[in-house]
Amino acid sequence: MLNSSQRRKATVSRATKETTFDIYVCIDGKGTSEINTGIGFFDHMLSQVAKHGMIDLEIVGKGDLEVDGHHTVEDVGILLGQALSESLGERSGITRYADVKIPMMDSCASVCIDSVGRGNLVFKGKFPDSQVGEFDTSLVQEFFWSLSNHAKIDLHIEVSYGFNSHHMIECIFKGFARALRMALSIDEKSDGVPSTKGSMF
Repeated sequence: MLNSSQRRKATVSRATKETTFDIYVCIDGKGTSEINTGIGFFDHMLSQVAKHGMIDLEIVGKGDLEVDGHHTVEDVGILLGQALSESLGERSGITRYADVKIPMMDSCASVCIDSVGRGNLVFKGKFPDSQVGEFDTSLVQEFFWSLSNHAKIDLHIEVSYGFNSHHMIECIFKGFARALRMALSIDEKSDGVPSTKGSMF
């Protein structure tokens, strides 16, 4: 068990004319969360990342929701990505790769991660509904694009099938959480960074 001084964690902030947010991440956490973005469904999905990723996560702030949810979702993705990258440091000792397939009722999604130190997103999936609650479903891809680029991970997401947009999106977030948990876990056999070039960047 890591003590508090050894735990991989970071706090990042962002303030613009569109949003103001503070995010705390502890990769070696217990899955606790305190999240308030102003978008209920988005908060619910982010809590899945904390719970199933065993990441302690605090997200507090506000965005220009009187316009729409785009800036809020995008900026939370940026900040969460930055916090994950900062908490990983040189990425020494991590497992690096992970892939997960998650079912949920009518839906199924696959998520693959390479914590390579370079950002990339491949996203394959279409949702039958344009909205879930007050959340615009097109922002799922926007969120993971922002997160993957700022976390510097190679992220591949594919929704295999489904007809309930809520279930399909929840599959993605839970799959991401489980894959992230595996990819960022410490490999006891690893000696330094998991790359033959000696660097993850």
